[in-house]
Amino acid sequence: MHDETTDPAILLTLAARLSDDVLRDLFPSATPQSIRDALRAMSGHPKAGRQTSTGAPPFPDTGGGPKPSPLKDHAGSCILFADGASRGNPGQAGAGLVLLDKNGREIAAEAIYLGRCTNNVAEYQALIAGLETAVRFGCRALRIHLDSELIVRQISGRYKVRNAQLQPLFIKAKGLLNRLDDWSIHHIPRSENARADKLANMGIDGRQQQIGAGA
Repeated sequence: MHDETTDPAILLTLAARLSDDVLRDLFPSATPQSIRDALRAMSGHPKAGRQTSTGAPPFPDTGGGPKPSPLKDHAGSCILFADGASRGNPGQAGAGLVLLDKNGREIAAEAIYLGRCTNNVAEYQALIAGLETAVRFGCRALRIHLDSELIVRQISGRYKVRNAQLQPLFIKAKGLLNRLDDWSIHHIPRSENARADKLANMGIDGRQQQIGAGA
C-alpha cells in the first residue's frame, strides 16, 4: 500500500515547516539537519506482507495499484486499536490494527509483517498503518488506543523523542494526524488491546509460515 504521506518529499515538506529551534526541542538528541537527512533516506513502510483478520495468507505489498474506496459513511468519528510485536527486540516483527466506527462496528482489520525491527518501531508502524487506514476510509475524528505508554506520551507531547530511529516515524505519524479534523490518543492495558495484539502476531506468523513453505 502506498499513500502520499509515505513519500519522503512529503515528510521533508512537513519537517521544513518546523523551525530548527522547534526540531531541537522535539528531538534534543539530534540536529535539525540529521532529522531531515533521516527523512530523505526514508522510503515509507518496509515492504510488508498483509493478511486479513481471518488468517488468509499474506499477499505482497505492490506499492501501487487501486486502493479501496473510502467509505463515506465513516466520515464522522472512528476508533482505532493498534499494536506492534517484535520477537527478539529487535527481531521478526508485525503490526495489527482494528478500525471501528463510532458505534463499535468493525470497518477494517489488518495483520502486517514488518520484517526485522524493535518493538518500539513496530508500535509506531502499527500506529502509522492504522492512521493511513483511517484516512483512507474517510474518518475525520479518531480516538486512538495503544498499549505502548511510550508512544502515547510521545505523540501527546508529554515525552520528547530522543531515539533517532523513532524520530522520522514520529514526524510521519504527526503528519497523518494533521489530516484529521480531531483526534485523541489513549493508553490502555494490553488486555484491552488483545485483538490488535493477536493481529500483530498473525502478521509475523503468516510470514514465517510462508518461509517454512519455501516462499
